[in-house]
Amino acid sequence: MIRLLRTGLQQGLEKQVPATGLGVFRILVGLVILQEVLFLLYFGHLIFDRAPFIEQASPVVDLFLALWVVLALCLTLGYHTRFAALANYLLWIVFVGFTPMWLDFDGGFDQMMTGIGFLLVFLPTERGLSLDNLRLKLKYSAPGWDYRPPESVSVLCYYLPLAMVLGLLYLDAGIHKLSAEFWRNGMGSWLPPSHPYYMSALDMSWLLNHKTVEQVIGYTLIVFQFLFLPLFWFKRCRVPLLLIGVSFHVGIILSLNIYQFGFGMLAPYALLVPFSWWKCLASMLRRKSPALTVFYDGLCPLCKRTVIVLSHFDLAGAVDFKDLQTHAKTCRQLDPIPEAELLKDLYALDLKHRLYSGVDTYIRILSAMIYPAPLAWIVGLPGIHSLAELVYRRIADNRARLSCDESCAALAIDPQEDPFRQIHAQWLGTPRRQATRIAKLTVLVILLQLNSTLQFGVFYRLNEGHASSEAGQLLEGLSNAVLFISHTFLGITPHALYMHDHFAGYEHILAVAYRDKDGQERFLPFVNEEGRIVAPNWGRIQCWWANIAVTPHIKRKRLNKALMQLTAFWGTKVGVDLLNTEFLLKMKEVRVPMDWEANLRDHNLRQPWRDIGTVRWDELGQVRVETPGIDLEAW
Repeated sequence: MIRLLRTGLQQGLEKQVPATGLGVFRILVGLVILQEVLFLLYFGHLIFDRAPFIEQASPVVDLFLALWVVLALCLTLGYHTRFAALANYLLWIVFVGFTPMWLDFDGGFDQMMTGIGFLLVFLPTERGLSLDNLRLKLKYSAPGWDYRPPESVSVLCYYLPLAMVLGLLYLDAGIHKLSAEFWRNGMGSWLPPSHPYYMSALDMSWLLNHKTVEQVIGYTLIVFQFLFLPLFWFKRCRVPLLLIGVSFHVGIILSLNIYQFGFGMLAPYALLVPFSWWKCLASMLRRKSPALTVFYDGLCPLCKRTVIVLSHFDLAGAVDFKDLQTHAKTCRQLDPIPEAELLKDLYALDLKHRLYSGVDTYIRILSAMIYPAPLAWIVGLPGIHSLAELVYRRIADNRARLSCDESCAALAIDPQEDPFRQIHAQWLGTPRRQATRIAKLTVLVILLQLNSTLQFGVFYRLNEGHASSEAGQLLEGLSNAVLFISHTFLGITPHALYMHDHFAGYEHILAVAYRDKDGQERFLPFVNEEGRIVAPNWGRIQCWWANIAVTPHIKRKRLNKALMQLTAFWGTKVGVDLLNTEFLLKMKEVRVPMDWEANLRDHNLRQPWRDIGTVRWDELGQVRVETPGIDLEAW
């Protein structure tokens, strides 16, 4: 098997394709990580404090989250990409493994982000749309010649992440769905958006009330998950898979309150976009001819570096940079200017043959590039323009203009002689050696995924409710140990999400209210009067409340802890005095049928609340939850 894989992988390594899609994938992943870390910062006291705002977590948590924000920005921008990817991967492991994110506040997509983070460490995502490309240009270019970093990658950089992140995940999820009654009835996309705890703020009744449409969506999703892995390798299948997959995950974002999961699953689809689409988009963005011509001193290292930076960000090709030594004589507008003066400034010529110099040249460049035009308007303001002129003249008049004959050899570095590149190339080895390594890793991932899928998707379902033999228990323990390692470090986990064993019997939901100073009853900004979990309590906060605290089989200890956390966090946020406030615990009944019913969403939202207990804080910082006459665990 290794030999067969190695042959195919070696062919894949030899096939080079544009890195644009890989760069877009990195940017999307970076943005998903950034919003999630900002989410963690906002809900930090709820997630990490032992008692929100009362027994606070270590300040080191906030420090690491702030560091994570910087790393997510670096990953998004492609700045020191490999280091940022490695640090991001380690932070996912640390936070998911050693904080309440491990169980109570599992976001439902942490393992997927761990797996993606692991792949980003090895994928050359910096070759597309990155600041690292600019760093290489500045490092290896010099007056007299330009260096162009490689902008192509092996096609395996697209195929392997798609297979590991999406293909295996879909296959595992599809196998689990076969054991769920409402999925087999075609109601997999209907039931969750009909339950108040899982629905989004958008009223999707217009779709949910069409049984046939919901069945088509439900069955198509199952078929899609089984066919994605074997079909995405074929060129003709990619666009249909892309359109169907994106539609499903956009539907998750719109209909459910787990938008982070939807966006996280959308990011890898950038790798499925045909290369011709990226080329077409690039040609649409680029101008047919430059709107501005800029002349610069081609023998000045500072001018050269300035041009490299500006060219890198000129995505539309709006500016044509020309060195004065070669092109000054071809421009009549420059003729009246003495050569000594020409070399002191940066000159720009627009389509109307108007000549600009100094700071005005930079203003015209920023305006021509379009997206940085607001910065050009700011620089052009009175006062700011004068200050910019002073700074510009100070730099321009004091720069050391070196002759290329004297300096180019010292400034230029041959990429092939870079010691770090030589070490990296030596570590990579021959294409055959690379293919062998990738083949071994691929086989390992497949085996680890099989262990997870077979244990939880097949054997667990088959043996559910039956006592296993001693040998079976031993094998199960061994399998769990392997799964723990793969789950922690590679993000391989059972994807039994939104299954029948979670929704069956989920017919009671809870909310918390309080009385304000005027005696008016108000719901905490968490579960509202309809029973929906409101923004921004979505994602991992929704998972914590709807999957851990309140379930079809409530555990009193977990619920009491969650009520303590909820009242402390949102009670403090809304400004109530915890010691002198009596929180009201409310309950309403909802329906969760395994087959379609008309207007179920509206029915569940209209059900009345009834008070079933109270939540009180005492002076010792303890919480007493009283539900007289109600046995919550008997639901």
